[in-house]
Amino acid sequence: MAAGNAEAGDSARDTYVEKRSSKGRKDLSYPEPPEPLAVPVYDNHCHLDIVDGDDPLTLAEQLDRAATVGIAGVVQASGDIESSRWAADAADRDPRVLAAVAIHPNDAPAYAERGELDDAIAEIASLAGRERVRAIGETGLDFFRTGEEGRPAQYRSFEAHIALAKEHGIAMQIHDRDAHREVLDTLVREGAPERTVFHCFSGDEAMALEAAEQGYWLSFAGNITFKNAQNLRDAIAVTPRERILVETDAPFLTPVPYRGRPNAPYLVPLTMRFIAAELGCDLDELCDQVARNTREVYGDFA
Repeated sequence: MAAGNAEAGDSARDTYVEKRSSKGRKDLSYPEPPEPLAVPVYDNHCHLDIVDGDDPLTLAEQLDRAATVGIAGVVQASGDIESSRWAADAADRDPRVLAAVAIHPNDAPAYAERGELDDAIAEIASLAGRERVRAIGETGLDFFRTGEEGRPAQYRSFEAHIALAKEHGIAMQIHDRDAHREVLDTLVREGAPERTVFHCFSGDEAMALEAAEQGYWLSFAGNITFKNAQNLRDAIAVTPRERILVETDAPFLTPVPYRGRPNAPYLVPLTMRFIAAELGCDLDELCDQVARNTREVYGDFA
């Protein structure tokens, strides 16, 4: 695994998102491409700056491979200053990419300890003004990997990111782990951006109903196919179709039957077909709805 690629420059980083890559994997080869979708959709959240696998792909190669199976574009998400710059530059270079910029909640305490959090948020604010940066993300709260001592910095960062999304009139992608109630309460207290997305939704049926009632979008990743993810299948069953998005969180959360191998936008069709079967709906109609949802949240790609 390496951060960045030849098109954007390598950057040695030790952030939360970087440290997740390749952890515990046995097979680092990319799976075979699935059957293409007849109606194109978008990967609503990925990390293509993390070059992973035995045969790493450049940004252009990732996007070209995705296009062959009906993935029309991606939203490149971020977690630190370097990845946010990378995302914004990638979106400027390729019309198939839109960018989301942010400080990840698990990195906010580290920035705060160095006395750099305010400066980092200021840099995110500057990047958010670029035309193809269409979201603040991923931001939020994570009580799984950050203990009590880091939570004040997470809250401070999350609240600042909420304000940035509203100031710039763009969407917000939320990272929420083991902090469902606290995230929802913070959104109510601070006032959620008009277009708020729960990236890699991890709640249950009750949370899905509450989020949808508030007008939030729920983005489902490949882990909805995992045997132990009944909560996600229960959640999507009650989510209004106009609130559903799909993502990879690549290179993580590769859908069954390739769980544990590197993920990439070209594998979105596996998740889309699984969701359509789970909901008992027509695949083409679902793809059309999810694509329209994506454009409603982020705007047009080209």
